[in-house]
Amino acid sequence: MGREAVVKAFADIRSALAVLNAEVDGCGAEPFSAADPLAGLADGNLDILAGAAAVEAGVAGLKSRAAMKYADTAHALAPPGTPARAQEMAVAAEIGCVLAIGPRAASAFLSVSHALTTTLPLTLLALQAGTLSWQHARGMAEEAATLDAAGAAALEGHFLDPDTPRPATAATIGEMPAHRFKHKARTWRERHHPESIEKRHAKGLADRRVEYRPDQDGMAWLSACLPAHQALAGWNRLNALARAAQGPNEPRTLTQIRADEFASAILTSGSNPAHSSPIRAQVLVTVPVFSLTGMTGEPAMLDGFGPIPASMARDLVANGADSFHRVLVDPRDGAPLEIGRTSYRVTKAMRNWLRMRDGTCPFPGCSNSSLDNEADHLLAWQHGGTTGISNLGQPCPKHHKLRHTTGWEPTPATKDEPPGWTSPSGRHYKSEHQDWEPPHWPETVMSAMPARPKPEEQPRERHKGQAHRPPPCTSVPTEPGGHADYLYIPRSPAEDSLRRFLYGGS
Repeated sequence: MGREAVVKAFADIRSALAVLNAEVDGCGAEPFSAADPLAGLADGNLDILAGAAAVEAGVAGLKSRAAMKYADTAHALAPPGTPARAQEMAVAAEIGCVLAIGPRAASAFLSVSHALTTTLPLTLLALQAGTLSWQHARGMAEEAATLDAAGAAALEGHFLDPDTPRPATAATIGEMPAHRFKHKARTWRERHHPESIEKRHAKGLADRRVEYRPDQDGMAWLSACLPAHQALAGWNRLNALARAAQGPNEPRTLTQIRADEFASAILTSGSNPAHSSPIRAQVLVTVPVFSLTGMTGEPAMLDGFGPIPASMARDLVANGADSFHRVLVDPRDGAPLEIGRTSYRVTKAMRNWLRMRDGTCPFPGCSNSSLDNEADHLLAWQHGGTTGISNLGQPCPKHHKLRHTTGWEPTPATKDEPPGWTSPSGRHYKSEHQDWEPPHWPETVMSAMPARPKPEEQPRERHKGQAHRPPPCTSVPTEPGGHADYLYIPRSPAEDSLRRFLYGGS
């Protein structure tokens, strides 16, 4: 059939679009619901949106395959001796004209298409099946670009292989916005890149810079590429200053105030009274204890950014970062241990736990920094809800208000799983989960680890008022709560430093 089959297939698609457009307006042969036509129309249009997203993804996969097949045949048809670079430019120009996009966009499209059709087969299959979008596929290709074939396959498999274990309540990558997936993919890449993050950070540090770019209407962009902890601390400080300046007599928006504070900071001298503000930047860092002592080079996690070199985390601790929180993580999976309370007030420790559990506002697709979020009882206190981690969410102000003023409702959470959400239409949307990983145990510790003592040999009780001291060996609980089991590690100078950090004292 060839060309006739293609023409007929697209004619059928256009006919289907005409039917769907009529259904959007409620002008189909039958209403979505005879009992409640208005509610049926609303629900039916959500079905159309979901179906359209899946079809768009499938079409994107089709375009990707068609572009690469054209590129292959164009190379085969090119006259002998045609320079490879010239042929690539010719292919990009042709595809750019067909799709009505510029040369740079055409080259980027071809680059992603090449990765999908050669090294990312699971991503291409998911795109064709409509379970993730072109933006997701592009994010996967961009993060895999700096990995070798084995690394790219491992990255793809972690997110798309059906045999990879993941919580049933966790959103799949296609159920979260592409920018949130890209953050998760970047985090995985940083943790598993074959080259040390210390070496890569040293290279990146050499590229720190400030850039100026003119824009329209008398405006311009001034941006800086900085070490992550400096950039995030500056951003958090700007947010804090902007929130503090808001009030009933302040006409500026939060965004405008933030920009004004930034301009004031770089245009005025250090003697400016505004710079003596008591507001301080906050940076939350979670670092594996062995990495903190220098026994491993495992990355730390900078809240709101992702993995950072262990040396950066150690520097933040050594220089007195008051927002660094001492958090014991489960050595089996890397998740922080449970914290609980039965009174209404949410303690600082519990707020910090929520920040680590959720990372951002748990509403689907929201990237609002955890510093802006508000602790919220999922089951209201007056209705019997407790102030435990499993009954707390930390929505941003916008989604906190959405919950209490509309029909949106959070679903139950656990100590390590944030709440999902149910919309007024009754649809359930899964939450985005943190990607905890077991910490790396140093070889020196593993090789020297003695047999586990019998339960009756383990320290259980202490008299009231007696300061807690660890046993002669550093102990790390292996069950949430720490009452069931301990791993005992013989002390060395490095472990002594670890013990002092965890327990204080000498």
